[in-house]
Amino acid sequence: MRICSIASGSSGNCIYVGSDDTHIIIDAGISGKRIEEGLNSLGLTTRDLNGILITHEHSDHVASLGVLARKYGIPMYATKGTIGGIMEQKCLGTIDESLFNAISDDFSIQDLSIKPIEVSHDAAEPVAYRIEHGDGAVGVCTDLGTYDESIIRGFSGVDVLFLEANHDVHMLQVGRYPYYLKRRILSDRGHLSNENCGRLLCRLLHDDMKAIVLSHLSAENNLAELAYEAVRLEILMDECAYGPSDFEIKVAKRSEPSQPIAV
Repeated sequence: MRICSIASGSSGNCIYVGSDDTHIIIDAGISGKRIEEGLNSLGLTTRDLNGILITHEHSDHVASLGVLARKYGIPMYATKGTIGGIMEQKCLGTIDESLFNAISDDFSIQDLSIKPIEVSHDAAEPVAYRIEHGDGAVGVCTDLGTYDESIIRGFSGVDVLFLEANHDVHMLQVGRYPYYLKRRILSDRGHLSNENCGRLLCRLLHDDMKAIVLSHLSAENNLAELAYEAVRLEILMDECAYGPSDFEIKVAKRSEPSQPIAV
């Protein structure tokens, strides 16, 4: 199995996960052309996709879903609430509702086993995903304002974790966003700060973790270097048994594919 960020950030998200025989993307918040180019960099095309997992209905996660549905007829998987939110969006155009598969419990797409995990975010019924193949497991957890024991249990033991480090609190507080938007982002239904990302990581680190990828960085309220150093500092200061140099920590690129990680 391998996992690769095609795009990750407040302006659009799409992550590829696949085995030798099965290929999926999580979210389609960038153009179909950019998704195709990202898949091409992995030796694939959009027609190779066996499914699209959707975390929630916000535009930076579903922007090209209508185009992909009409052009390729790819099966799509989302919670009932998310499907309802997508179908209400006129800007996506007509989508054949029969392409949607409503999920609530664990399910499979060919040889990939998938676990949806409820997250706290201001969307209809948002989820993160844990995906397993053979002995390998990866997690994609973005767009959450806070975390609890169910999140920790859900991502326990994953080999690779894509985890939101959305904003630097100080940059957000003094930035140009209106007050209501700042409150939304900082709320328990908003986004994880760099520091909270690091604190959550400290609950999830284990001996066999291969890589951590900081994801969904804000273009306005964060910097890749700042997120990286803030997360490393949280791990360094924590009482957990690990240090920040014990693991590979990467930052997902906003507008181009990152290097794939094999599991």
